[in-house]
Amino acid sequence: MLSAFLSAFRTPDLRKKLLFTVAIIAVYRLGATLPSPGVSYGNVQQCIKTMESGEGNGVFNLLNLFSGGALLSLSVFALGIMPYITASIILQLLTVVIPRLEQLRKEGQSGQAKITQYTRYLTLGLGVLQASAFVALARSGQLFNGMCQEFPIIPEGHGLPGWLTVSVLVITMTAGTGMVMWLGELITDRGVGNGMSVLIFTSIAARLPSEGWTIKNNKGWGMFALVLVLVLVVITAVVFIEQAQRRIPVQYAKRMIGRRMYGGTSTYIPLKVNQAGVIPVIFGSSLLYLPTLLLQFFDQNNLNGWQIWVQDNLVKPDSPTYISVYFLLIIFFTYFYVSITFNPTEVADNMKKYGGFVPGIRPGKPTADYLDFILSRITLPGALYLGLISILPNFFFIWLDNQQFQNFPFGGTAVLIMVGVGLETVKQIESQLMQRNYEGFLR
Repeated sequence: MLSAFLSAFRTPDLRKKLLFTVAIIAVYRLGATLPSPGVSYGNVQQCIKTMESGEGNGVFNLLNLFSGGALLSLSVFALGIMPYITASIILQLLTVVIPRLEQLRKEGQSGQAKITQYTRYLTLGLGVLQASAFVALARSGQLFNGMCQEFPIIPEGHGLPGWLTVSVLVITMTAGTGMVMWLGELITDRGVGNGMSVLIFTSIAARLPSEGWTIKNNKGWGMFALVLVLVLVVITAVVFIEQAQRRIPVQYAKRMIGRRMYGGTSTYIPLKVNQAGVIPVIFGSSLLYLPTLLLQFFDQNNLNGWQIWVQDNLVKPDSPTYISVYFLLIIFFTYFYVSITFNPTEVADNMKKYGGFVPGIRPGKPTADYLDFILSRITLPGALYLGLISILPNFFFIWLDNQQFQNFPFGGTAVLIMVGVGLETVKQIESQLMQRNYEGFLR
């Protein structure tokens, strides 16, 4: 991996792409630390310290981790990339339901550009809704679990009416969401890797040093060393599974076109064990986040029966119900996402159109049935792997019996995203290097 980066820096055009990506990341981190107008930065820091020393809100800590610490600070980029991810998920789900979107997806690059435009509009709409919700939670103190009443995040005064201050905050955070979306697309077009994935990777990586140092201060060097060992074990397992794939051989028949013979080559269809990536984890986290966000709008001192049940079973990450529901949601969304992203019938038809076939399997429907059978067999271990890795931090909470580790960043979703993005970025760099390296081509 290091040799790939060194070789990339020796190549002028790749070096420009890497430096451009680093510059965009620097701009993104600057916006993540820049306070929004009307927010008391000193009070925010006091609230964060108070929440870290007591019983924090695990869901908001998870979102804060994805935003690189920008959410709880109510910075310009407080919403981060989450509105865009949510909009992309909604559009992918609607593609299965709405025929017009399905038709656009089949039109190729022009249709995909139209879907991307719809995603941008939906991102801004979700940005307004989420910004309004988080500003309201910050003003009521529920963003910090009601532990910062003596430190108002958005203090009254300054000669401005409250509605104007809130409006400016919402507009600023929504504009920050649009800016983050634009920065991610710039990385995709002119940089290295998928822009949105790189920004999520940056946000999580920015929190690792401070969270690791917190573990060391609270539990000592022994626990810190044990955590590092667990991290290495989890990363090794994630890399092993992420690289695992089932290769289905494909043979192309020979065809005579004019005086030339074409075809007769052998290739394979790579079906990954984790075909869905981290999308099912994001789906499950988003659904479990919704009842928790809804509960924040009620008076925490006067909760009725179902609200108490939600608080005890769907908010606390060490609850058996929370862990079970999270695990089952990940398995369900793994099968669902694989079913909408990989169409065995379409793959079989394309193979038949170009004279390809799986040895021992007839082209057409038998090939589609065979691909569907193989895909269903390898999706199960992939779904179980995603579920186990994602609920690993929840068992860590139970083992430590300490609420200070609800923002534990070294397991589950964070490791999946970081390792997955890291592997894909390195693969893209290596593929671009292979296009420019012709050593041994004529030997």
